[in-house]
Order: sequence, then C-alpha cells, then structure tokens
Amino acid sequence: MGVPAFFRWLSRKYPSIIVNCVEEKAKECNGVKVPIDTSKPNPNEVEFDNLYLDMNGIIHPCTHPEDKPAPKNEDEMMVAIFEYIDRIFNIDRRDCPDVESDPSFPAPRAKMNQQRSRRFRASKEGMEAAEEKQKIRQEILAKGGFLPPEEVKERFDSNCITPGTEFMDNLAKCLRYYIADRLNSDPGWKNLTVILSDASAPGEGEHKIMDYIRRQRAQPNHDPNTHHCLCGADADLIMLGLATHEPNFTIIREEFKPNKPKPCALCNQMGHEVKDCQGLPREKQGKHDQFADTLPISEQEFIFIRLCVLREYLERELTMASLPFTFDFERSVDDWVFMCFFVGNDFLPHLPSLEIREGAIDRLVNIYKNVVHKTGGYLTESGFVNLQRVQMIMLAVGEVEDSIFKKRKDDDDSFKRRQKEKRKRLKRDQPSFIPGGQFSPQALGNRSSPQAISNPRQVAFEMRMHERQNSTTSASPNTSLTPDGSPSLGGGVKRKSEDSDSEPEPEDNIRLWEAGWKQRYYKNKFDVDASDDKFRRKVVQSYVEGLCWVLRYYYQGCASWNWYYPFHYAPFASDFEGIADMPSDFEKGSKPFKPLEQLMGVFPAASGNFLPPTWRKLMTDPESSIIDFYPEDFAIDLNGKKYAWQGVALLPFVDERRLRAALEEVYPDLTPEESRRNSLGGDVLFVGKHHPLCDFIVEQYKTKNTEAVDIPPELCHGIQGKLTLNDNAILLDQVVESPVPMLRDLTQNSAVSISFKDPQFPEDFVFKATVLPGAKKPAPVLKPGDCEKTNNDGRPWRPQLGFNRDRKPVHLDQSAFRTIGHMMPRDRGMPGMYPNAVPLGTYSSPYARPLMGGQQQIPKLLSNLRPQESWRGPMPLFQQTPQRTAGAAPLLAWNRMLQSPNQFQSAQYQGLGPMGYPQRPEDRMDRGRQVGG
Repeated sequence: MGVPAFFRWLSRKYPSIIVNCVEEKAKECNGVKVPIDTSKPNPNEVEFDNLYLDMNGIIHPCTHPEDKPAPKNEDEMMVAIFEYIDRIFNIDRRDCPDVESDPSFPAPRAKMNQQRSRRFRASKEGMEAAEEKQKIRQEILAKGGFLPPEEVKERFDSNCITPGTEFMDNLAKCLRYYIADRLNSDPGWKNLTVILSDASAPGEGEHKIMDYIRRQRAQPNHDPNTHHCLCGADADLIMLGLATHEPNFTIIREEFKPNKPKPCALCNQMGHEVKDCQGLPREKQGKHDQFADTLPISEQEFIFIRLCVLREYLERELTMASLPFTFDFERSVDDWVFMCFFVGNDFLPHLPSLEIREGAIDRLVNIYKNVVHKTGGYLTESGFVNLQRVQMIMLAVGEVEDSIFKKRKDDDDSFKRRQKEKRKRLKRDQPSFIPGGQFSPQALGNRSSPQAISNPRQVAFEMRMHERQNSTTSASPNTSLTPDGSPSLGGGVKRKSEDSDSEPEPEDNIRLWEAGWKQRYYKNKFDVDASDDKFRRKVVQSYVEGLCWVLRYYYQGCASWNWYYPFHYAPFASDFEGIADMPSDFEKGSKPFKPLEQLMGVFPAASGNFLPPTWRKLMTDPESSIIDFYPEDFAIDLNGKKYAWQGVALLPFVDERRLRAALEEVYPDLTPEESRRNSLGGDVLFVGKHHPLCDFIVEQYKTKNTEAVDIPPELCHGIQGKLTLNDNAILLDQVVESPVPMLRDLTQNSAVSISFKDPQFPEDFVFKATVLPGAKKPAPVLKPGDCEKTNNDGRPWRPQLGFNRDRKPVHLDQSAFRTIGHMMPRDRGMPGMYPNAVPLGTYSSPYARPLMGGQQQIPKLLSNLRPQESWRGPMPLFQQTPQRTAGAAPLLAWNRMLQSPNQFQSAQYQGLGPMGYPQRPEDRMDRGRQVGG
C-alpha cells in the first residue's frame, strides 16, 4: 500500500525526478488493429535491462477500475490484465533480457495486520454503500423521480485478490498462458528471460523483486551497470529502489490525476454523486443522442520516476562538512530511508508528532544534520540500526513535540477560518436563480450547433413561477410554509447558524495542543495511565523492534515471518529514552502462513465464501473457538483525522496459536484441489526457442534430471540460480490450452518453462548496502550550483528533458519569433502571450512575402528551424529553456502552429482570429487597413 502522501510530497520537493512516458499507440487499418512492433527502438530513448512487474498494482485497477466501466466477468478481467502488461512492455521495450512478474503474498505477519484492516474496511464500506444506495433509490422513486432499472449484478469482492483463492489460482494459470503466447508471437519477446513468481510463492511482490536483485548483485557475474525498471504504484518502491544502491533504477507508475469525473451509481449521469442524485431525466447527449451510453474516458498515462536524479537531490541535501568522521553518501541515503519510516509505513503507525503533510521529513533531516556531529557516525549500516544514535535523534524531536502540536492546531484553525469565509463568499456571489433545461448555461464550445427551443412559452412561465417562489421564500426567511406553499400562521422557524453548512467536526478528546496531552493520549488510546512507565516502555520496545524489523526487511529480507507490532497506536518521540539497550534480535527459522491460513487471518466473515465450507463455519458459528476474530461491526478511531479511511480500525489481533489449533480440526476436510491451493510454491522461468538457454532446458527434460542444476550465466544474460524440472511445465511443440475461453489455444508452442530458485546464502549472510565496484555514475541532470560552471565531464551544463542528454532541441531563431509577433499583434488575438513582440513593419524579413489586397500572407516559417548550435546574437527571454523535438513531447502553442501552417493560414483567410474565434468584419477591415497602410 505504501506511505500515504509520500509521493506527492516527493514529487513537489524534487520535481525533476518525474519524466512523462512516451507511448506508441496501436493503429487501425480498415477496421483492423495493427499491433505495435515492440522490436523497434524505445520511443523514450532509454534501454532497460531488467523489467519488474509488481502485479498487485496491475490486478486492482484492471478488476475494479475507478475511471471506466468494470469488466463484466473474470475472463474480461484477465484480458484487461494482459493488455495492461502489453502497455507497460510497449513503454519499456527492447533489450529487456529479464522480465519478472510478482503477485504479492503470502505476506509476513506484520503485513497481515494491515491486510486484515483493509479487507474488513472494504467489506464494511461495501455493505454500507449498498444500503445507502438502496435507501436513496427508494426516496427518489417515492418522490416521483426517474431512475433507470436497477441492474441485477453480483458485486465484485476485491478481497478475492488474496493468495489461496480460486481467483488467484486462475490468474497464475492465465499468466503462464500469457507468457507462452507472447514468447510465441511477439518479436519483442524473442530473447527475453521471463520469471513468474505467482501468489503461492511466499512474500510481497515488491520484496520478492528486491530479494532477487540483492541475490543477483552478490554474484560475481553481475553487471553493476544494469538498468532496472520497476512497475508499481506503491510509494515505498522509491525507498526500496534507493536501498539497492543501484546507480540506474527507474520506477514506472500511473500518473495520478485527482477528481476524475465519475457517473452517478443510481442514474448513470455525470456531474453529481449518489448522495446528491435527484432522479432527473437524462438530457439528450449529442444531436441524435448518439453519445448517450458513452463516458468521458481518457486512457491512463504513465510516468517515470528516475531514482538517479533523486540521488542527485539527496546528495546536495545530505552532504555535510566538518564531520568528525568520513562522509559517505551511500550511508546517508540509508539513514534518509530509515528516517522516512517514522512518518508511516505498511507495518508501523506513524509517530503522533510527525505528519508528512507538515514537513516531517524535512524536520527530521534538519535535526539529523544538527545531531550527527554528536552521534559519531551514521544511524544504520546495511539494514542494521544503531539504537544509541537513533535515541539522540528521537529525543531531539521530543523536545519540539509540544510546539509541533500547538502549530498544528493553529494551522487547522486558520484553515477552517479560510474555508468558512470561502463558503460565505460563494453563497454571497451565487446567483439567486439559474435557469435549467433548455436555457441552462453552457460552457463555450460544448454545443457544436445551436439547438431549437421547444415550447418556449411554457418554459418561460415555469421560470417566472420558480423565481417568484424563490423571492417569496427569501423575503421571509423565518416564516414557515405550509405544504401548499402558503405562509404558515404558526411560529417562525429558528434561523440556522452561519456555519450550519460546515461538516460536523469529530470530537477530539486528546487535545494534543493543551497541557496534559501525554496523559490523555495513553488513557484514551491504551487505557493506561501515563505514569505507568513499565507499559510505556513495553510500547516503545515493540516500536523499536518494528523499526529494526522494517529496515532489515528492506535491506536483507524478512527477519521473522511471525513478528508484528501488537498495538494500534505509536508512542511519542519523547518516550524513546533508554532504547540503546533494547534487544533487536528476531527468532530464526520462522515459517510463513500457508495461503488458506492467511485467508483465515485477514478475511472478514462476509468474504468467507472464498474458503472451504468447514473453514468458513469457524467465522460464523457462535460456538467457534475463534469467533471473536471476526466481529460483524467494529469501531474506527479517526485519531485526529477528518475522513474514515484515514482512521484506525480497532480490530482484535489474531492469536496465531489459537488460529492454528482451530484449523487442525478442519484440515482433514480439504479436497485435493484445495490442498494444492494451500501449498507453498516457487518461481518459474520461461524462454522461447530462440533463447540461448532453451536447448539447455530441453536437455534437462530429455534426460529427466531430478537434481537442481546451475544456470550457465553465459546463456542467460548473467542470471544465476538453480533449475529443477516442473511438473506442470510448458514444453516445445505441446499444446498450451487457454484458460480464457475467448482466447485461442497455442497449438504450435515454441516456449518452454522450468522451476527457478534464486542463489542461496547462509542465514546470517549480510548483503552489503553499497555501490558495486565498476558501477558508473549516471551523468548529472540537475543544474549545477553557483560555484560550478561545468559538469563532471567538463561539458557546459544544459537542461535535460527525458533520458537522452545528447538530444539536440530544435528552436526558432529571432526572425521566426518576430514573424509570430507580426501575426499575433498585442491589440488583438492573444494578448499577453508574446508581450515582447516587435511592432509590425519594424523589420523587413527576407522570408516574408509582399502583402496583397489587404490580406496577410504566411511566411515560410519552417525554413527558420535551426538546431541549437546555429544561434547567433542574444537569446530572447522566452527562449531560455530548450524544448524537446515534436516527437518526444507535446508541442508548445507556437511549435504546433509551425507543424500546421496551412490550417493557420486557412483560418486567417476565412476571417478567423489566431485562435480560431470569429472576427467582426470591421475588425478585419481595420486590421487590413493597418497592414496595408
């Protein structure tokens, strides 16, 4: 799930890390869709070596999208997932020797608590939304409103996206088919090595990917300049990428666009939510109502996050002079990652005084730079924490906790004041009456042609009556009305308060901004007295264990599958006293939950249909020994927040020993198919017949070698690991049946699969968190400081757009800008866009044709396109920032006009202004007289 608001904060503070993806779109010829040739060069001008897919961020938007109609059935969901992966590969294509796909789960126990909270919330919110929708529907129909007939459609329960369910088992089969199909048919997949780690393999998807990278980095044949690209939506992928210390690491994710329009779930119309639906008839969409069933859908775009640029930012921010020890940038990056854990992660609640929206990370960095001179070294080393130094940082935060809480209260009150004034201003400026229907205001450009008014007399009469009724009501705001609309002779109605339209504020019993906040916090959240030092130390110790566990998880792998934080709330920073002597070791040899066991640990009773019948009964039977694990309702503590999704779900923690004891009685009831789904699996490697490793794998199946063999790294792009025969392998020239009825079987298969296992290391082995020898530092992207005149390679600095620093931007010379100024004078057309344009007639350009008949001819602008090296003379102010070529990014307004001069010219000759708006005849005459004179 990641860290809430972390990516938004990061992208605003370090904007140059973002690069928009250039995606080649499929074309249609005579109604036939022509597939994209993925063997051609990458349009983003970058070559990735390894592509990793965190399937969790792909499955959810494909199965229950928010910005388009949901798939009708499971088969359509699988096809949507295939198309999504195709888009990612199209963007990242060419020379990707390794593609790894990792659906998440089964997860460590520390993660299961968060999964449990999310799934219980999703079930509760889904039922509440359905009840609210039905209630509003009945109210609208009772008032005579119009609503389309209710669809009898089974609600998709997203909780099925959990290991052990039939859905995830079917997804694994579909992904195996998809990989085989692409290796057979797509030329871009010709030499790829594909590793599939499905939901039966233990671990979260992103952490399985990181474990693969760590183990490959520790091999002698690993290329230290490998360029990694990871697809995923979680913000913690950024910290995981930094933790690898790979110099070339890029993340691709969907571009987040807030406030996307959604249709009402009751009437399917745009512009309002379910709670505001009035059941009005649908207006005609288009001249012939041809757009009635269409939604304003825009295809989701993608962005790259360049971690090499983020490392540049951090190097400037974290570099410290006059340290009592040698400065090591890589160690300071590890400390920065560690400090980010305090503002929130998937395994621990954030400290009460550290909110990422309030600049908590910047505050921690400043404290870190001030205190590091006293610590005598760094906070972490290769995933292990120095608690004595961490204590100094935390106590420094604790000294300012009181002022943080008071400032938070002042900022909140100031925000509420501004919102109240805004509501008053909007209410004051709102017109008393807005006509609807045929006379409703329309945005410019919404109507392609004027529409005839039908029955205008009746519409005008209704408008007058409506306005008269409103004026009567507004004239006597304290007079109550009878059902027929006449004034009541009874007493008046009490006038509402000025802020009655504001949302009710949740009660805050903690009041962190007042004295005694720590006493109230522990009493309300933990039901203990703040003077109970023993309990407070227990909470702090559990939190410190969590910090050590999370950092170890990021840098070395899962230290314990059983550990979890046993509280819903975090301690204060000022409580981190005496933590230097706290133990931070974890039990060795722990095992993960099996898939069906995890379902019992994270599912509510409402999702019990995904479990075997006797297992499901344990969730609902009042006599069950674990019935208390599955409450039908539970409280949500807003904990100082505004929305329920930000609050804390107060669910009971699952006792592992009680759960396993209850499951022992129902294990014999599992069918062979359920037992197979409940087993832990492994990774599978796929190659095509043209791959150098194909013959080696085929030979293993021919000899029926049952022992694990090492992969020859020279045959597999340097990848190392163990190969063993797979019972459900895909073999050459054998039919691969399609699990999706709408897709064909592969009758002439040319792909092969085999079980794969990463290189193994001793349990106490430590993966070094450092840049590997031979790694080349990427060319700098950021603008040098005032004291730096050139880059490290001696070349003058210039802005870089995209991945290719050697791209030559194309510019207009000065005469072209003067010509544009002539075409768009300041008194007409586009005021303010070119305020420095030279007045008409000042220059005589050799590229301009003579003016004839008062008409203005278009100069040959394309002849003035020159590369950057051809500049002569001073550069105009609006030409300081070089732009991309037309094929690499959206063109600016003036560049688009250069690409389509004929359209621009025709608009001028038809009496249209520079932006295509009609001009009055006298304006055209005046302009022609001015030009001709």
